[in-house]
Amino acid sequence: MQASSRSGSSSTHRRSSSIHDRTASKHTLTDLELTNFTDKPPQHDTEALTPSTPDRWATRLERKLSGHPRIYKALIYFRGPRPKVDLPDPQPFLDIDITIKGRRIYAPIESTLIHHTRRFTASWLFIILVAGYIIGLAFFSRAESFQTPSDAFIGCTSTFWFANSGCGLNGESCTPFNATTYDFRCPAGCAGVILQNPRTVGNEQTAFVPLVVGGGDADATYRGDSFICAAAIQQGLMSNDKGGCASVSLIGNHTNFLPTSAHGITSIGFETVFPLAYRFLDSTSLSHCEDLRDPALAFNILVTCLLFLVLRPRPIIMLWCLVCIGFWHITLFSQPQSTPPNLSGAFATFLPALFIAYGFWRLAFRFTLYLYLKAPIEFMIYYLAPFWTGVLTNMTLNEIPISRLTSSDLGKRSGAITALVIIIIVVAVLVINQVRVVRKTGWLPYYVGWYIAGGLVALVLAMLPGLEFRLHHYIIGIVLMPVTGFPTKPSAIYQGFLLGLFLNGGAAFGFDSILQTAEELRQDSTLGSDLPSFITNSSNFNASIPLSDQTIFWAALPEGWDGVSLLVDDVERYVGTALNFSLAAFNASIPHFFRLALMSGSSTGDFTMPATLWPNGTWVDPPPGASF
Repeated sequence: MQASSRSGSSSTHRRSSSIHDRTASKHTLTDLELTNFTDKPPQHDTEALTPSTPDRWATRLERKLSGHPRIYKALIYFRGPRPKVDLPDPQPFLDIDITIKGRRIYAPIESTLIHHTRRFTASWLFIILVAGYIIGLAFFSRAESFQTPSDAFIGCTSTFWFANSGCGLNGESCTPFNATTYDFRCPAGCAGVILQNPRTVGNEQTAFVPLVVGGGDADATYRGDSFICAAAIQQGLMSNDKGGCASVSLIGNHTNFLPTSAHGITSIGFETVFPLAYRFLDSTSLSHCEDLRDPALAFNILVTCLLFLVLRPRPIIMLWCLVCIGFWHITLFSQPQSTPPNLSGAFATFLPALFIAYGFWRLAFRFTLYLYLKAPIEFMIYYLAPFWTGVLTNMTLNEIPISRLTSSDLGKRSGAITALVIIIIVVAVLVINQVRVVRKTGWLPYYVGWYIAGGLVALVLAMLPGLEFRLHHYIIGIVLMPVTGFPTKPSAIYQGFLLGLFLNGGAAFGFDSILQTAEELRQDSTLGSDLPSFITNSSNFNASIPLSDQTIFWAALPEGWDGVSLLVDDVERYVGTALNFSLAAFNASIPHFFRLALMSGSSTGDFTMPATLWPNGTWVDPPPGASF
């Protein structure tokens, strides 16, 4: 029977040259360094693994195609060589030995580094340095997150007011409105945290920017639903790179929030009244406010470089080091799920991440990572540059206008489809190159079979009713990692990036399900529910009647709905079954904006787009569609 199993001894058949073969290279490694190669599966006898007699199905297929030489030739090309072959180890690029015009240039950079750092590869030194790293990381984390009161931490999207009817009738769920001050601390990077869907403010909609309303008056007054951290950055109270602390005071009602632009953040205006506004104070009582993610990143990058260049542990130990350093950097510094970090939840994710990482070792890393022991400088670059790119996905890929690979998200943001097409082209080129590599070993049919089977399973899952297929980026790392298990330099690059991508997805967001409901994916977008309609419109509104005597009307409730919610100036002002609303309580000298939603029990459907009543008595009908 022809060998095709990825487990046991047959999985080692396709790999690169044996330990004995490698010791015959030009720059002989020491006995101590050779012991580090024992993680690479030993070479087995080809004939023992792959008998000359082909499988019965292959024989029958060849007979059927013998009369079709072109198809038969394509099949043989796709199948690759028989028996399967191993790829040779790539030669170190920096061990230079070339002859130009009869002159030999010899510069064994890699071998020289290996020779002069041999004394630092002792196991006892590695253990001591690991203990020192853990202690140093603990102090780093304490300075980052645990010297500021935990109740002072807020997120980049924290506000004093919730969207639409989230604060209840007249905002009763968001009191107090004034005479209250708060000290708070913001993380770094809040200027890049944006609305993923259009948000309605008065008669405007804003999207793909931080939600900041106001700040342009002399007192820098912001509407209560503005992102607090983004507003503080705009006022120059903290930097986007390092975060910081500030204090804020609630001032209650404010009219006419003016737009402004400063420190990379542009706010929008709101011409009417809002019941909750805030202003920043000149000083704060908080200390230890600077975000240390950049120094922590420099520290961790330096540690990983030392692992490759100096300490050079066994390949499986190196993998565990990368997994642990990457996971805890994300959890504690670059993208914690909460502030301060929830260590209990982090450990709950860390254990399954370790199990998956061991699967990565068995399927891919053990066939490639050992190469760094012969060329530590070169493979440090191949592994670490893409690894940290993947770990810091929230920063490195932040400018790509794609947040989630769902059809609804791709249609919302300008440039998303173009970016996706470019990504697909780049990935296709990389995949074609990797397919070429795999075909040369004879393992291509094996991989194609498994990926076809996986694709069919995914197709079945995507068709389940009531659920949507969601390809999280940690899943991308898991799915693509097996095909990188070959001793080539591109495989090392792919492994580094996919490992970082996997760690970022798991540590920053958890291992979310591959199938999710529409509600879970909705975020702050509309529901797609029925919409009510105003009877009052531009043709029947009588501007000669004083505002104190005006009443607006809407159509009867459709079947299945038992009430309405009316927003006036983005504040819920009416909930009930009536079909009209008096405007007697509102100021006639400022504009007003009206949005209406149907209700079923305590559940509220989508709101209409805003109808606008200007101070001169002009009524502007709402545009079609729903709003949030």
